[in-house]
Amino acid sequence: QVQLVESGGGLVQAGGSLRLSCVASERTFSTYIMGWFRQAPGKEREFVAGITWSRGSTSTAYYADSMKGRATISRDNAKNTVYLQMNSRKPEDTAVYYCAARSSIVWSSTVRGYDYWGQGTQVTVSS
Repeated sequence: QVQLVESGGGLVQAGGSLRLSCVASERTFSTYIMGWFRQAPGKEREFVAGITWSRGSTSTAYYADSMKGRATISRDNAKNTVYLQMNSRKPEDTAVYYCAARSSIVWSSTVRGYDYWGQGTQVTVSS
């Protein structure tokens, strides 16, 4: 069982930046695909960004179209941590952001493709 704990959410003004962190309990963290999802009130949970597992230092990042150029996902396997740096925030980015882990080595950006989820961290962007 992998436990994921997110942090770094909060209130930010439009145009501002925020960095989310997610710490995993699993010592084999480097073998998991990690993803960030978000869910706004009344909407379905949606993919934000993901990063594949690392063989050494090699991993691949994926982004939702709405995030390209405004977010960077990274991972530090030594710290069992995945980060999401978000820049140029917009009010429509307001949502609860979730960290998720996928045990398969095959890439997926679907909610159902992830096996473990954190509790979420609220991000509010004011206009």
